Amino acid sequence: MADAGHGTGGPQPGARTARPPGPAEPDPQRWRALVVCLIAGFMTLLDVSIVNVALPTVRAGLHMGQSGLQWVVSGYALAFGLALVPAGRIGDARDRRSVFLFGLALFTAASALAGAAQNEAWLIVARLVQGFAGGIVVPQVSGFIQTSFPGPERGRAFGMLGAVIGVSTAVGPLLGGLLIHVFGPQDGWRWVFLVNVPIGVAALPVAHHLLPARRPPPGGRRHSDLDPVGVLLLGTGTTALLLPFVQEQWHGTARWLLVPAALGVLTAFVAWETRYGRSREPLVSMDLFARRSYAAGTLISLAYFAGFTSVFFVFTLYLQAGLHYSALAAGLAITPFALGSGAAAALGGRMVARHGRRLVAVGLATVLAGLAGAALAAHFGSGPAVGWATAGPLLLAGIGSGLVIAPNVTVTLQEVPVARAGSAGGVLQTAQRLGSAVGIAVVGSVFLSHAAGGPHAWSTAFDTGIAVSAGFVLVSLTVATADIRRGRREPADRD
Repeated sequence: MADAGHGTGGPQPGARTARPPGPAEPDPQRWRALVVCLIAGFMTLLDVSIVNVALPTVRAGLHMGQSGLQWVVSGYALAFGLALVPAGRIGDARDRRSVFLFGLALFTAASALAGAAQNEAWLIVARLVQGFAGGIVVPQVSGFIQTSFPGPERGRAFGMLGAVIGVSTAVGPLLGGLLIHVFGPQDGWRWVFLVNVPIGVAALPVAHHLLPARRPPPGGRRHSDLDPVGVLLLGTGTTALLLPFVQEQWHGTARWLLVPAALGVLTAFVAWETRYGRSREPLVSMDLFARRSYAAGTLISLAYFAGFTSVFFVFTLYLQAGLHYSALAAGLAITPFALGSGAAAALGGRMVARHGRRLVAVGLATVLAGLAGAALAAHFGSGPAVGWATAGPLLLAGIGSGLVIAPNVTVTLQEVPVARAGSAGGVLQTAQRLGSAVGIAVVGSVFLSHAAGGPHAWSTAFDTGIAVSAGFVLVSLTVATADIRRGRREPADRD
């Protein structure tokens, strides 16, 4: 502020006050604020996978049926996916810090409620609220990065977010198994939820202090309309699309009729948003998908998360049910993937500015090589030896994953206007959640159908499941390669 005292005329101080902070004046507390955001994001994403290894003790502790257990897992994913886009839009339109704090407080309270559950209905409701709160928190993190970090710093920040996404998903089974091992099978499952409470309570005041306050959006009241019809159509379509995949207890083929119904509703959503966006700010601007990088990145996320998350589902089932590993031992066997993913994500965030989507393609190819190696290595041992044999290939796959998630987020959002950062990030996260639900349903169905052949069928089931997961990753690689080729042609087209 020393410049204001160098008498060059009265208007100068006023001009400095009127000019909003831009990329040249970043928030000095942005890195500390990012750490708090990533801790909150880690908790919400961890709860996607940490519950899986606790399900047997949950069933025993609350005398739950299979349908109830399914809703403990799928209800969280469903509510999470429903909240992402509207919450991102509200963060764009109103005050991202307030929305983040509300979501974090609700998630902390819901975690305490889940840990204190006394019956099946109680736990399911708590998980639904917990998932909804997680869906409120996550798009604020990507929106915060988009608005607070200029230039190359944004790639590093997204690299840290990518590490959180990859590590939280991979480390969930390990942390869940460890908590059950420490606190015992009777109460260990409660600590799978209660571990969030002290972290959330400590993070709330720090987040309030460090996160930047609202900056008025360009155009004043332009962003005040939250498009309730768009929210209703997107929520209905997303629910109808996810339900057949997350509710596996619905037997028969009738549940799949929801898929064409969902596609019809989502088509109506696109038509509404296109029309609505001509005069007002829509929930999701269809202009986003006219950007090659955003459209391709969303498709890559959808297909990659279908393969990425289903690997852990198949691997933990194979180890626990097929090879009789404990929950802790199964979690430890997957740890190399988490280590590789976390290390490579930070590196990928620094490299993405130079290599762009090519880095994502290299990461996808590395994941495929790691998965193929893990499938082969599983046949070179039996019992405990399988975990050691697959450690190297899983580490390689994790390194590849670290070069996919964060760089893909960075490249996908790099051309998105800052005013739409939250809603664009919410759509991208919704694609990830939808991909996860579809992947686990498809790969899980293939795996379990082969495993039903008898005690010696587990190995075949594992190979088949990994092959289907790799197929989803291959789809992502195909999209990334096509995007790279289009990017090379575009300069010539402009000329």
